[in-house]
Amino acid sequence: MLERNRDADQGAPIDRSLSIAFGLERIGLIAVRAPILSCIILLAMVIGAVFGIQRIKIDDSLSQLFRSDTKEYHQYEEVTKRFPSSEFDVLVVVEGKALLERDNLEKLRDMVTDLQLVDGVRGLISLFSARQAPEPGKLPAALFPSELPQGADYDKFIETVKSNEIIRGKLLSDDGTLALVVLSLQPSIVESSGLSTTVGQIRKVMNDDLASTGLTKELSGVPVMQLEIRNAVERDGIIYNVAGILAGCLIAIVFFRKVSFMVAAAFPPLLAILLALGVLGWAGFSLNMFLNVMTPLIMVISFSDSMQLTFAARDRLIAGEDKYSAFRNAVLVVGPACVLTHATAGISFIALQFSNSDLIRSFGEAGLLATVIALLAVLLLVPVFGVLLVRNEQRFAEKFKTSDWGVQVLRRFCAWIAVRMVGHPGLFSLLALVVVGGLAVVYANLEPRYRLADQVPDKQQAVAASSRLDAKLTGANPIDVLIEFPKGETLYSPQTLATIAEVHKLVEEQAGVGNVWSLETLRRWLAEKAGSHDVATLKEYVNVLPKHLVRRFISEDQTAVVVSGRVPDRDSSQILPVVEKLDHAMDAVRNAHPGYEIAVTGLSAIAARNSASMIEKLNHGLTIEFALVAVFMGLAFRSVVVMFACILPGIFPVVLSGTVLWALGEGLQFASVVALTVSFGLGLSATIHFLNRLRSESKPGVSAGEAVERATVLMGPALILTTVVLACGLVVTVFSDLPSLRLFGWLSAFAMVAALAADFLILRPTAMWLITFAERLRGGGQAKALK
Repeated sequence: MLERNRDADQGAPIDRSLSIAFGLERIGLIAVRAPILSCIILLAMVIGAVFGIQRIKIDDSLSQLFRSDTKEYHQYEEVTKRFPSSEFDVLVVVEGKALLERDNLEKLRDMVTDLQLVDGVRGLISLFSARQAPEPGKLPAALFPSELPQGADYDKFIETVKSNEIIRGKLLSDDGTLALVVLSLQPSIVESSGLSTTVGQIRKVMNDDLASTGLTKELSGVPVMQLEIRNAVERDGIIYNVAGILAGCLIAIVFFRKVSFMVAAAFPPLLAILLALGVLGWAGFSLNMFLNVMTPLIMVISFSDSMQLTFAARDRLIAGEDKYSAFRNAVLVVGPACVLTHATAGISFIALQFSNSDLIRSFGEAGLLATVIALLAVLLLVPVFGVLLVRNEQRFAEKFKTSDWGVQVLRRFCAWIAVRMVGHPGLFSLLALVVVGGLAVVYANLEPRYRLADQVPDKQQAVAASSRLDAKLTGANPIDVLIEFPKGETLYSPQTLATIAEVHKLVEEQAGVGNVWSLETLRRWLAEKAGSHDVATLKEYVNVLPKHLVRRFISEDQTAVVVSGRVPDRDSSQILPVVEKLDHAMDAVRNAHPGYEIAVTGLSAIAARNSASMIEKLNHGLTIEFALVAVFMGLAFRSVVVMFACILPGIFPVVLSGTVLWALGEGLQFASVVALTVSFGLGLSATIHFLNRLRSESKPGVSAGEAVERATVLMGPALILTTVVLACGLVVTVFSDLPSLRLFGWLSAFAMVAALAADFLILRPTAMWLITFAERLRGGGQAKALK
């Protein structure tokens, strides 16, 4: 049987029946007519792509996932523009049991003084910003004297510091072991390449001034997180490109054992990466945490088909065909399946357009564009490289007829699997249905998960520093309540001040929210320390405060204020009840003060409200995609059998991967649902190539079992090799510092391997059973069942 299968494709005539790709595969024959000219055009396109890649920018915004045309996001955007504090704040976290010892406190103050001199810093807030109770007619003196007291007086002074209501629980932890310094950076610095220099200078000042204190010092805040994301994206891009090139070339050369075939199989995907990234650059796409994985995805999309084309041409060369005929026939035989695999991958990317997130939709658009480029690169370049580089076809054929051990080992394995799968197709089909159904039930119970920390490199300082703030100062993530005044009301009108006071009180009382600041904070301090309740004094103090500090709570036109609190970085499912309860509590203030617009916003609130619904919508889109792809394949093959045959093997890798996530307690995150959506389309590559070959082998007089075995032996080795390469190309993302990309990588790689298992263990018996069933219903030959 193996020898018959081995010879089945050698010199076989091309089936001239209607192509499943409607003849689009013939695009691959255009370039081979003028291979030299094609290479010259390719060189010009590569040069243009290089310039395009240089235009790609990095989008490191933490809010990029939730960027959308919704009222909530526009509201959040408005707050960040009018109160640009959190977007430009670097948080310096200093911690240690000896923090408040006299020498350490002096060095901490020196550090705060030096930080004010760093280029790009427009102001800062620290425990040294606190003031004593004001005396009548005078500005309040600093809480910390120029010369710190000593002995018992110092101990008494420290108790005063720890009990100060301005800094306690806000800038200094209750136990006095953690201090927070908030640096406000110039917006122009945060948005430019100068951010790296500024953050480097801040780190140097910290390390130099606190070198001998034994205190730990770390940085967090949005600018630091953005810088760490930027660095991780740049680093990951290099790793993915190098790893993808090495994996593709290594496996191709091991099994083909000729450089010409390695180039034909591996170089078109590599050039597809270069060309696709160049086009994305010229099209204005920005590199972000999802688009950063585009390199291995292009490799995945294109390498599978380039291997299939090269294998097919290689078999025909061994059969004695000349190189022009071999590569031409390979395009005609395998090309339709290549077109169809890219089409299903394109459907996967189109499915991402159902997301509310601009980021995910942009990823879908970029993926669709890259898919088209990858298809053209494979169809056009594999035959061009083949006819230009392959030499001495006759000698090659004689050599590999007897020494093709690597491929023969894989073919024997495929034959062994095929014989057993077609032996009891009904039983194996029933088992597959039960297994997929059981896994689907588990998958359906996956819950949406989202944490801000998952979007930030977790091997750097920012996440560690944020976790310390979560533990000691109620959290590092801001949650804001925006108050906009109606016409006729001013910042200092009694109605406005009463509204601010009530909102501030409700935010303070909300469980899970701490470190609350607003204009009411200053108002209370004046009332308690100076006994002043008049508006004139409040206005005087607001006017003498640094501008960057005032802009944290009062808009420049004084028509809105914000009450700002902090929440820990927990899963959105835990933050959402806090946000909803707080928003519900604001109804009483809205009713008491009609005309005042009051909205709970901030990145934490946006994430809590939108992440679960966005993930669920993506998941529903994936479910719809199952049906769309099945119908699409049925129409392409013009076969109801094919439509039903592809359902179970297509669903299996998705529900199995989801079950693994459930077992690990991961839940459905953005990265995982996008990985499963894309992997479903990519995983169908093996299914399509097998069904395309099975269609060719399904002839009158050939039994269903024999056709399945022949198709398995002919297509199996290439499918196994491509899956190994694809999994290696995706799993390389485990080296990323970004947790979301690590999850995307290993889950996609796992889904690819699961898709190969489904192809061998589910598709074969299911296809045979459906073919046999269709034959019985129609009373015709097998050829009618698939064609």
